[in-house]
Amino acid sequence: MNVSVVLFTSDLRLHDHPPLRAAGDGGRQVVPLFVRDRAVDLAGFAAANRLAFLSDCLRDLDAGLRERGGRLVMRSGDVVDQVCRVAAEADADEVHMAAEVSAFARRREERLRPALEAEGRRLHVHDTVTTAVAPGAVTPASADHFAVFTPYFRQWSAQHLRDTLAAPRAVRVPDGVGSERLPARGDVQGVSEGLASGGEREGRDRLTAWLGGGVAAYEDRHDDLAGDATSRLSPHLHFGTLSPVELVHRARLAGTPGAEAFVRQLAWRDFHRQVLAARPGAATADYRTKHDRWRSARSAREDIEAWKEGRTGYPVIDAGMRQLRHEGWMHNRARLLTACFLAKTLYVDWRIGARHFLDLLVDGDLANNQLNWQWVAGTGTDTRPNRVLNPITQAKRHDPDGVYVRRWVPELEGVEAPSVHEPWKLQGLDRATLDYPDPIIDLPDGLARFRQARERG
Repeated sequence: MNVSVVLFTSDLRLHDHPPLRAAGDGGRQVVPLFVRDRAVDLAGFAAANRLAFLSDCLRDLDAGLRERGGRLVMRSGDVVDQVCRVAAEADADEVHMAAEVSAFARRREERLRPALEAEGRRLHVHDTVTTAVAPGAVTPASADHFAVFTPYFRQWSAQHLRDTLAAPRAVRVPDGVGSERLPARGDVQGVSEGLASGGEREGRDRLTAWLGGGVAAYEDRHDDLAGDATSRLSPHLHFGTLSPVELVHRARLAGTPGAEAFVRQLAWRDFHRQVLAARPGAATADYRTKHDRWRSARSAREDIEAWKEGRTGYPVIDAGMRQLRHEGWMHNRARLLTACFLAKTLYVDWRIGARHFLDLLVDGDLANNQLNWQWVAGTGTDTRPNRVLNPITQAKRHDPDGVYVRRWVPELEGVEAPSVHEPWKLQGLDRATLDYPDPIIDLPDGLARFRQARERG
């Protein structure tokens, strides 16, 4: 046997792909395989926006493989059954895949390894495919992971990253391995109207444009809601059409304060992964500070629906939630504000908000999404768990002219700043003609409820 299988998961690229490089070493034939795992659908992670973006990624990956003489093999069903079946069809003696940190990914590996070994095949799992620094590569002296970002970042920054790998010039796929039809974006219902396109080519083009332009001002402008001055690379990192290792290397070459600030955000991504790797239960359970006095979903139902629909009466909150629904993506500052409003002003369990984000976000990454929600809710790694972000103050600071708000809340199109951030204060006819709700709660009342609940807890 001189054949390898590469199981693609959240690493849908050809550039800087260690499993693909190792699989083809010595001129071996390679079966590039993607399995649409039914368990993912059953777990509720097959959201429409991610399925549509995934379809783009798979078709682009297949096109790149065909340019190199290969093709992508597509299967659906139980991932272990399908990998073993394809390995048998190709007479492969080894399978390569990227390491992942979620409990789901661990169970997949734990099932796959003995199933392959029972057939005389080996499983090779590669680190630093979906992260720049592997979870567990840096740890504090007295624990298995870092619970605070700053000391983690110091050690993370000192790590020597592996060199990046070029895309293979040729991929030789053995005959006789069948494939299902690749999915298409048009197959998916309920996709956000403004959802971006996926695929490695798209990601690499966006990265090149970002490093050649916007990244230089990133340190100063990353919170500029109206300027939309972030990279928008998070979907490509989530699906692995871009390599985190390559991003760090190329950003550091830029040598600007903005590039260093961008690298810091990549480190936050790795930080959350090393937390989840050490504490997989943090995907659903409070990581550090347990709270059990959240308002019940039933009693808060109307508030939750108003938040989801972008009808809270707080323009910057509503703008963020409407951007999420339209694009399947939201500006990071808006994510912080909308999450804080739900968890600390409405005092609704962070898991309800995290679930809604996962239902819509194209970059709906379990580690980043859940642990960022916990950071905001005060149950996670934030060293100031009682911090509350005032949406009005934040809106005036990060959207001073109201451009972001008017972009997503057209009911306020004719209202000038700073009134656009507090339209309930308008007088007479100006207020009467607005088709926009009053705030569903006064901020002082929400803050008082939050503080009282924490004191009782």
